[in-house]
Amino acid sequence: MTKQQPIQTDAASAVILQIPLEMLTVSDLNPRNAVSEAHIETLADSIERFGLIHNLAGLMDENGKVGIVAGGCRLRAIQMIAERSKDHAFTTVPVKLAADAAEAEDWASAENAARVDMTPADEIRAFGRMKSRGATVPEVALAFAVTEARVYQRLALAGLPEPVLDALSAGEISLGTAKAFTLSDDEALTLSLLDQVKGQAVSESAIKNALQPDAIKATDRRAKYVGIEAYEAEGGTVTRDLFSDEVFLASPALLDRLFAEKLDEARADLIDAQGWAWAEARPEAWLNYYELDQMKLARLYPIEGDLTEAEAEEYDELAELANGGVLDEDGEARLSELQATLDGDYSEDQKAHAGCIILVSRSGNLEITAGLVRPEDKKAAIEAGVLQAPQTTKSDTPKSPYSQKLLADMQAIRLASVQAALLAKPELVLDLLGFGLSEVSGSIESVFGIRLDRPTNAPSVGNGFSSEPRLQHGIDASEYWQKGTRVEDLSDAFTAFREAGKKARNAQITEAIARTLPYRAGSAEFFGLIADEAGADIRKHWTPTAENFFSRVSAGHLVDLLCKFLDCDARDERVAGFAKLKKAEKAEKMEKLVIDPTTQKLMGVTLEQKAKLDKWVPDCT
Repeated sequence: MTKQQPIQTDAASAVILQIPLEMLTVSDLNPRNAVSEAHIETLADSIERFGLIHNLAGLMDENGKVGIVAGGCRLRAIQMIAERSKDHAFTTVPVKLAADAAEAEDWASAENAARVDMTPADEIRAFGRMKSRGATVPEVALAFAVTEARVYQRLALAGLPEPVLDALSAGEISLGTAKAFTLSDDEALTLSLLDQVKGQAVSESAIKNALQPDAIKATDRRAKYVGIEAYEAEGGTVTRDLFSDEVFLASPALLDRLFAEKLDEARADLIDAQGWAWAEARPEAWLNYYELDQMKLARLYPIEGDLTEAEAEEYDELAELANGGVLDEDGEARLSELQATLDGDYSEDQKAHAGCIILVSRSGNLEITAGLVRPEDKKAAIEAGVLQAPQTTKSDTPKSPYSQKLLADMQAIRLASVQAALLAKPELVLDLLGFGLSEVSGSIESVFGIRLDRPTNAPSVGNGFSSEPRLQHGIDASEYWQKGTRVEDLSDAFTAFREAGKKARNAQITEAIARTLPYRAGSAEFFGLIADEAGADIRKHWTPTAENFFSRVSAGHLVDLLCKFLDCDARDERVAGFAKLKKAEKAEKMEKLVIDPTTQKLMGVTLEQKAKLDKWVPDCT
């Protein structure tokens, strides 16, 4: 303390002194050192508006300066007021002085340890009382040193029935539960539900659903398509959640009517204004392509437009800029215009013989599938020259996606898997041998006239195929004689064979007979019975790859397979991107989808889909 700065004694209390502002600092004993600038600014606004309600407390040093141990935030706020205004009222500040450092430290610890923030329920009621006395939201915010947004939220809760606030104060419900109750205008329903949820861990969404069971969220595709303004203009009621962006439409019947009317208007516009022969509006959010197939609809496509040489050059330049991400708004508009010319449009003749199916997607947008010709209109469309007559074919059977060579390879692979499985079923092999030699099977061969055939059990493309060594046929008959491998002394060979024991004998019989099992397409049921009983598994010996399968079928079949693997249709963005790849790239992508975990993860393959992929074999086996 200096002689030039005398300390004035507060007449109201001998222990609280008026200390000049410039003599005050925040003491190192003050535990609240980390305070946000926003908090200090809000507190300064409050003190400037309502004055300093509570004094500060501190310890004076030998130089007369006072370190504030309790009220550091208030001191910082007063200093901020002094900095931004020369006319501030705080030349001196009331401070309660401690007798020594020990007392000052006790004060610092006691104030911060004993400070208890207002409970949410107390704060809600306090804000509500002040608002009821005519205070504005900014005034309430200043008085309590909080943000205006917090005041608005607390005032929304202040309108809740008293039992709800009592339950919040008693800890019987959470603040989130109280917020959910603000959606209800029915006090009886609110109090009834309150009794059910007290002391229970119930989610906010469950309470909202219970309060408004028939309400529809504004994110519903029907609400997006109709529009909230149009819905409210027709008398529809809306509830807005003040604590989130959720909006609820409380009149579902009205929304359904407006949705149907707007969709029907769009349907009528396609006929009256755009000239289509017919249009059908569907209430669902997606088009059932199977149903379309069953309707036997033919499809017309827009007549593509032509660009002049100059327009084509302009298009290429704009497209290059767009790909580089440097195309401005005018350029994008011009590129869209040129693209529309290229895409073309339906002619009046096409529209006169075709129609559209329209629906509203999950995003709330109108989707139009156009150019559809009904069976009864096909003849007229063909005569008008807008639809090509179907080609007459000898058979209505759709062309197989598999070549004869691929079919033969897959049959060989299946045969190999069945033969390999038979190696572990010697009794089944002997049963088959006995059956094949008996008259029951229709065989006319004698035991000593048995000829061991060598049916093909390896594909022409060996990639991805792993054969069972015991089933390999070895050299053919010509090589057998040419290389001098013929057994000269059958007696010695037979003796050695018998000395190996019955187990070795049975193994040789099993292997030999298993190698002779043929694949007979005409006996598919019998062959399937053997495969099932032997427990044959093609995927133990063969993995589909680009080389051995995917590159050997059509690109369209690969798209169909991807849809099957991912349990989706061709509109899926993963399939749409896949369809744009070259065939070789498609084949490589399919191979990775089958064997590469990273690709499976990127493509969103589920555990169930992964299990199916691990077992999948083409239907040509």
